[in-house]
Amino acid sequence: MTDAPKPPRVILAPNPSPLTGAGTNTFLLGQAQIAVIDPGPDLPEHRARILAEAGPGRITHILVTHAHRDHSEGARALAEATGAPVFGFGAPEAGRSPLMQRLARQGDLAGGEGMDHGFMPDVLLADGDSLSCEEWELHALHTPGHFAGHLAFRSGAQIFCGDLVMGWSSTLISPPDGDLGDYFRSLSRLEALAPAILFPAHGPAVTDPALRIAELAAHRRQRTGQIMAALTTAPASASEIAARIYDVPEHLLPAATRNVLAHLIALAEIGAARPLEELHAAARFSRS
Repeated sequence: MTDAPKPPRVILAPNPSPLTGAGTNTFLLGQAQIAVIDPGPDLPEHRARILAEAGPGRITHILVTHAHRDHSEGARALAEATGAPVFGFGAPEAGRSPLMQRLARQGDLAGGEGMDHGFMPDVLLADGDSLSCEEWELHALHTPGHFAGHLAFRSGAQIFCGDLVMGWSSTLISPPDGDLGDYFRSLSRLEALAPAILFPAHGPAVTDPALRIAELAAHRRQRTGQIMAALTTAPASASEIAARIYDVPEHLLPAATRNVLAHLIALAEIGAARPLEELHAAARFSRS
């Protein structure tokens, strides 16, 4: 295998939306032995393009960064068409932190947006596991935050980072599937690896990873400051705070509310805020 991995081929799925941008990027690595990263939604036309680009009998591995439908839903049909196994972290709920497991049991946090509830990989990948052939080598990185069982895949100085880092937008963090504390830890880990380029599952490649990671971390810290300022006025719920601090179209307020809820839970975990009732999606919080 060459020490300098070639840029991947990219096939854009036709699933544009406010949360997916232009659509899901499906990446193909290799020529004779092809690894497909994020096969995308279960759309026959997208699968046909993947198969045509790869050529017959060449897809040997199907890798999924996480079990959201826009990433994983097409995995099983592609596996059946090629005979290649599906690799991933586990079932959709796998990898949740103890805090999120507890909150999911005791309260109504909702969540589950876009979750591929039927997803189960043929082969489980843990943090640090490697896959390789003569053409490529990939190292799995458990990078929760956007999703508990989220994986990134490192190939030399390039990292396929799923939904952890995007150049055009910040990612949705929706508890209990998403965890803001995990998100910051995953950003720090990615930063420490000092990749030369990031390939997100949505949008163009990130060619200055250090700068973008710093921007995303600063953005979340700014949001935390806005939320704490909002709680200074009076106790409020995530939806009430989102309506005050986000300048987005009305149809994006539900996603903004989920992000605020993630911040409120993280603030409660460190004692900076507290829920005024059993924690649920509409609970009101105050400053501690």
